Order: sequence, then structure tokens, then C-alpha cells
Amino acid sequence: MSSKLRISVTLLFFVVVVGVLGFKIYMGLSWVDALYMTVITITTVGYREITEPSEVAKLFTVFFILISVIVVGFAVSAITEYLLSSNSLANIRMNRKLKHLKSMKNHIIICGYGRNGRQAVQRLQNYNRAFIIIEKDQQVIDDALLDKENFYRGNANEDEVLITAGIERASTLITALPEDADNLFIVLSARQLHKDLKIISRASEESSYKKLKLAGADNVILPDTIGGQHMASLVVSPDLIEFWDNLSYGGSEGVNLEQISFEQMFDKQRNCTIIDLNLRQETGCTIIGYKAPDGNYTVNPDPKLQLVPGSKIIVVGNSQQIAKLQKVYQISNKVTQT
Repeated sequence: MSSKLRISVTLLFFVVVVGVLGFKIYMGLSWVDALYMTVITITTVGYREITEPSEVAKLFTVFFILISVIVVGFAVSAITEYLLSSNSLANIRMNRKLKHLKSMKNHIIICGYGRNGRQAVQRLQNYNRAFIIIEKDQQVIDDALLDKENFYRGNANEDEVLITAGIERASTLITALPEDADNLFIVLSARQLHKDLKIISRASEESSYKKLKLAGADNVILPDTIGGQHMASLVVSPDLIEFWDNLSYGGSEGVNLEQISFEQMFDKQRNCTIIDLNLRQETGCTIIGYKAPDGNYTVNPDPKLQLVPGSKIIVVGNSQQIAKLQKVYQISNKVTQT
């Protein structure tokens, strides 16, 4: 509430109190009758007086009418201004949000800001990737420690909401809602709206895995299964898992994994093998994997393996080595999609 509105409400309350006390004292009315006379005087309704006023009561009434007209006029002005400004501010924010959404391209849409949604957002922030979160619960949006520009309030099950979030221009959609049925519906809608969209879906039940894949999801993640496997691995091979946990993907500290596409390294097609890159000597990074254009992976690839358009290499190095790699090949701090 603005200070002007608070002042007007306070003055209006003060006028009512003065009117009730004045009419009770100068006209000898009951409390109810005094309130009645105050209200009809302030609102200028003009009903007849309950009793014949004395000379003093008439002078009080004249004074009270002049004061109340000024106060009520000020209060009406303040309330009107507050309502108009609130609506205008809401419209301005919405127009700004829609303009921002229309300008986004190759961004990531995240459906749901629950536990998995928050984890996805944290990782994307490390990559400096543009994203928009679709969340229908306003309280969740208000409680989030994120710029509210990153949110669009709505139900991701509705095509209009997905379209407004720029699904036709997006590169990836992550649906992390707690109910598999909701995720399935979103995957079906998203695939219809954007045929080439990369879709990653959360699943709670193993039985939902095939359904989500059939609906069009490129990847389906079962957080509970992954968590259980991870805990079991800590029993079987704890040192290996702890080392793996120390790896970060695109972070600024520790040991990083990075994937680089052929197109990021070279502006045009050229003949080049892994050994020709001389990556270890040039940057200190080590190539540990290769992804062919058909999606097949090769671990610890042969140095004589030919790099071709559409292929990617996976490298490991510390933060300084990764930074040098990005500088040598003029690669922005982004990770291409696998």
C-alpha cells in the first residue's frame, strides 16, 4: 500500500470518528444515529436529519461537510490512482515478460520447479544457458531465489502456455513434474509443436519409461533408480564413484568434462584425425570419448580416428585446461547437446 493511500485511509477514518462524536454531542443522538448521520453527510446522500439541529449543530454540520468533502475527494483520488497504477504495473510486467519470451531462441524450457527442476536450473546456470521455467504455483515462484524473469506462470499441459514460452524456437524441453501422467502429456504436446525439439523427461515409475519414449522423449530419467544405483556403487567401488563425483560438467572448479562438436572446432569441413588435433600438447586436455554422427559412442578412441561433421569429442581437464581449450578453438562456454 502506498503512503498516499495510507494517509487517505487514516484521514477518512479520522473524519468518521469526528462526525460520530460531533453528532452525538451536538445533536444528542445515539451511537447508531450518529454513525448514520455521519455516513449520509460524508456521502452527500442528503437524507433528512433525524432531529431538528440546534444552531451549534448546524455550524458543526457545515464545518463537517466542508472537511469531509475534501477528505473524501482526496481518498477517492488516492484509491483510484492506486488501482490504476497496480493494473498498469501488472500490464507493464506482463508485456515485458512476453517481449522477453519472444526474443528467446535456442533456449531451454523447464516444466516444474520442484526438486529436479531446481537441480536442472543450477546446472544450466553453470553453463550460462538461457532458460525459462513454466510453473503454475505462484507461491513457488515467489519463494524461488531466482530472477522472476526466468519464470512464466502457467500450466505446461496447455499448448498455449508452451507456445508462449517459445517452444517453437527452443532447443530443449525438460519436464520435471512429479506426476508421470503430466510429463507424458507434455511430451506428446511438445513433440507435436516442435518435431526437432530435444525432450528430456522425468519419470517416477519404471513402467512409464517406455510410454514416455514412445510419446517422443529423447531421454527419460528415473531419479530414484539413479540414486539407488549410485548408493550401491559407493559400496562396490567407493573410490571410483568419489572420483566421478568430483568431476564437474562445465563448472569453474575442479576437474571438468566437456564435449566439443566438429562444427565448434572447424568452420568448414576438413580432414582431421584425433592425433592431428594434438590436443594434449596444445591445451593439456585429454580426449576420453568420441560420439559419431549416428549417436554411437567410442570410449578411449583410436588416435587415428577420423573426425567428421556431426561428430563430437569428449575431453577431460582441469578448469585452466578447459579454458585454454575454449580459447584456442574460440568456443564459448556452452556444451552442445548429446
